[in-house]
Amino acid sequence: MDLDSSSGSSKQVGSGLTGLDNLGNTCFMNSAVQCLAHTSKLVDYFLGDYHKEINPHNPLGMKGELAYAFGDLLRKLWAIDRTPVAPRQFKAKLGRFAPQFSGFNQHDSQELLAFLLDGLHEDLNRVKCKPYSEAKDSDGRPDEEVADEYWGNHLARNDSIIVDICQGQYKSTLVCPICKKVSVTFDPFMYLSLPLPSTTMRTMTITVFSSDGTAGPSPYTVSVPKSGDTRTLVNALSSACSLRDDECLLVAEVYNNNIIRYLDEPSEVISLIRDGDRLVAYRLPKDSEDSPIVVFRHQRMESSLSSFGRKSWKTFGTPLVSSLPDTVTGNTICNLFLKVMTPFQASKDDVSEADHTIGESSLDNDITSVDMNSDASELTSKINSSLEDESGTEDAMQFFLINEKFSDQHLKIEMDQPVTLKGSQKRLHVAVCWQDSGLEQYNLGSLDSLPEVYKAVLFSRRPQDTCSLYACLEAFIKEEPLGPDDMWYCPGCKEHRQASKKLDLWRLPEILIIHLKRFSYSRYTKNKLETFVDFPIHDLDLSKYIGHRNQQMPHNYRLFAISNHYGSMGGGHYTAYVYVSILSPS
Repeated sequence: MDLDSSSGSSKQVGSGLTGLDNLGNTCFMNSAVQCLAHTSKLVDYFLGDYHKEINPHNPLGMKGELAYAFGDLLRKLWAIDRTPVAPRQFKAKLGRFAPQFSGFNQHDSQELLAFLLDGLHEDLNRVKCKPYSEAKDSDGRPDEEVADEYWGNHLARNDSIIVDICQGQYKSTLVCPICKKVSVTFDPFMYLSLPLPSTTMRTMTITVFSSDGTAGPSPYTVSVPKSGDTRTLVNALSSACSLRDDECLLVAEVYNNNIIRYLDEPSEVISLIRDGDRLVAYRLPKDSEDSPIVVFRHQRMESSLSSFGRKSWKTFGTPLVSSLPDTVTGNTICNLFLKVMTPFQASKDDVSEADHTIGESSLDNDITSVDMNSDASELTSKINSSLEDESGTEDAMQFFLINEKFSDQHLKIEMDQPVTLKGSQKRLHVAVCWQDSGLEQYNLGSLDSLPEVYKAVLFSRRPQDTCSLYACLEAFIKEEPLGPDDMWYCPGCKEHRQASKKLDLWRLPEILIIHLKRFSYSRYTKNKLETFVDFPIHDLDLSKYIGHRNQQMPHNYRLFAISNHYGSMGGGHYTAYVYVSILSPS
């Protein structure tokens, strides 16, 4: 997408209304060429004596062949004869120097435009011998001084009609998250690739559980930056669920009714979380943030087809969490669990006359103290006899310690005996073996249905998203952390760091090319975003986005050419809309 701040017209030979034949999936090329063919200063240049600026010895160029082919094509488009032009020679040159555009497959118009502008620049570069210049960090110097130094170094190596009218400069600021080292550089740009706001944010659903039994599970949907970290997610979720000042959130991922990992590293990127994952968050007292917790895992007796109908303990539902006091006994474990289960109690009408208490006399007394560092063989020897003996009782539930790595090993908890945590152990894992009578006393359906992080609704047409071009610019200059694959080497730490990066516009070119990033790619999917962008046609004011306030060039642009894509990722068609100020040579 192109913008033009100039109001003059070119020295036209014809009307500029000549069309280009589609040679077979060449619409991507034709639309980009038509936009450039109506850029007035570029037309004036190629209708003039541009041959004298051809640089055939530039090793980065195409020996002037691309410039000659484009100049010849542009002259045909502005000839008096309005017969459509078949751009075969130009297409052949493209395929020769850029094999990705050879053949007749569909391609991205922006990729073609980027290659063409860069190729024309090198073919027409007025600098015959490029001097070496070393980029220096700002080191606290004024931005104006550093920017002029970078721009001067750039112009010493790059001087062409493309640089004259199409290149600008932006400011890049990196900040180390550890030592706070600030690095400022100024880089040239040929076009701005603006993200759509919908591509920078991500909708995520997380189910929040209380650890004190005051409320049942509740799913919350929040919007967070795609490039954000766990800290960003927790902050958004804390606001959504009205987290109190004396509370904190412990976020975890649940798979197959077990917690498989905790998201307790604040700087961990959330891009690793898939849409199909299931996340939970537990509200815990903030003053016990570093205290140990108990994780309750639900189990019930079920028949197994693989065991020919023999019953065994199977995990179900979502684990529940509670913080542990300094002194822990079997009764402590029991009371904590009954407390967190309060929201799931069935109404009296749904509960039969069953014993709601857990009698200590019904529990075996062959285990007097429990240590989670017990030998694995001891755990194995206890499990079978303990479970088989208790499976026929009428107790509502029974509690067993389990090893996090060997969850099938159970060690029964005695109510009046202490439960010890060895060393730096921070999590106590308890299997709650439910009896039939206990299952009748609670409504556990909500524990079996965790929503996915994001669930796409098939065959439903959502209202079209809309945004302004200014919102796209805001998304472009917004500070965000670098991705894990794009770490920055911090000169202060002497280590690669996931620094925060912010871009600002510094110098604006006369012709500003804007690329809207509608094609979205991820590890699993690729699609086209249909967001409608509200684009000012006559007065695009970028004055608030420019950092170099003393720049003489105006900051207001008018729209004169658009390369449009219709269709989806699987197929589509490119067209161009261009503004022609003079319709006839006469």
